[in-house]
Amino acid sequence: QEGSLCAQHCLNNLLQGEYFSPVELSSIAQQLDEEERMRMAEGGVSSEEYRTFLQQQPSVNMDDSGFFSIQVISNALKVWGLELILFNSPEYQRLGIDPINEKSFICNYKEHWFTVRKLGKQWFNLNSLLMGPELISDTYLALFLAQLQQEGYSIFVVKGDLPDCEADQLLQMIRVQQMQRPKLIGEEAAQSRDQRLPRSDVDQAIEVNHPFDGTGMLDEDEENFQRALALSRQEIDMEDEEADLRRAIQLSIQGSRQSELSGSLPQNVPQSSHSSQTDSLSSEELRRRRQAYFEKQQQQLQQQDQTPNLQDKATLSSSAPEPGSGGDMSEEDMLQAAMNMSLESVRNHLNSEEEK
Repeated sequence: QEGSLCAQHCLNNLLQGEYFSPVELSSIAQQLDEEERMRMAEGGVSSEEYRTFLQQQPSVNMDDSGFFSIQVISNALKVWGLELILFNSPEYQRLGIDPINEKSFICNYKEHWFTVRKLGKQWFNLNSLLMGPELISDTYLALFLAQLQQEGYSIFVVKGDLPDCEADQLLQMIRVQQMQRPKLIGEEAAQSRDQRLPRSDVDQAIEVNHPFDGTGMLDEDEENFQRALALSRQEIDMEDEEADLRRAIQLSIQGSRQSELSGSLPQNVPQSSHSSQTDSLSSEELRRRRQAYFEKQQQQLQQQDQTPNLQDKATLSSSAPEPGSGGDMSEEDMLQAAMNMSLESVRNHLNSEEEK
């Protein structure tokens, strides 16, 4: 679809040919505006209402975005001897006509127009926002129109003989089978992002057990549903990653506590389990603990940067040095001192042997 010229596409899809251009529709809109201005001028061109109308009232039949009103569409179809009747009007409803016995419908919501037409013996949604026509079954047509009305669409029945077209003649002889719903314009990029998300076995099983039958709804609820599914998969992935990170932090905390307590506690004293406490914590409490843990790690790194010449001190109480025996010595210094003492002992032994 080019710009917002959905009214032009709606008319050309209905007639199955390039019959109307934006310039021709703009000419019809200007003609309608002029007729309305002349009606307002009947009350006097010097009246306050007329001057206010000229100054404040823009064209209600078209705008710069390419929108055209129902009056423009209706006047354009009159050239072909076609008439529009409001589908849910009391006059039409009293006729009790089954929708499948009609030939085509024009649907409008806000500034968007599209055509639903019967080609051959089958119905098609010719929405210009789709990459191609969407097949609608006869049994689904009434539900399709009812759901559009529920969503706020205005539906108009096209009365009269449509011009002959090649698609209608061809589909009179054959029937179409549509295995996959046509994509929305711009949906390709959205699906490429969704494809990066892993598909669960449940999603694949649903797709196999419920294949597309050509009767899918192209409405905002379905699009929101698809987006909700994608967001749900993202949230599941984020929860899995958070659970993995939570377990890693839990194991790290257990490891650090066990290393701190292993030297001070007797071997036969059981250590309390931390996992059961963690399971009962709320997600907010886990986030706070996780943040505190990372802040503690950052502080330790900063302390190491401030004292680059010192190694990490031993934390096990069983290996702590006795008071007065070099409590400030590092493990490397203590090892060096032990080696010196061993060498001194060997020297003393050799000296004593020589004296003998």
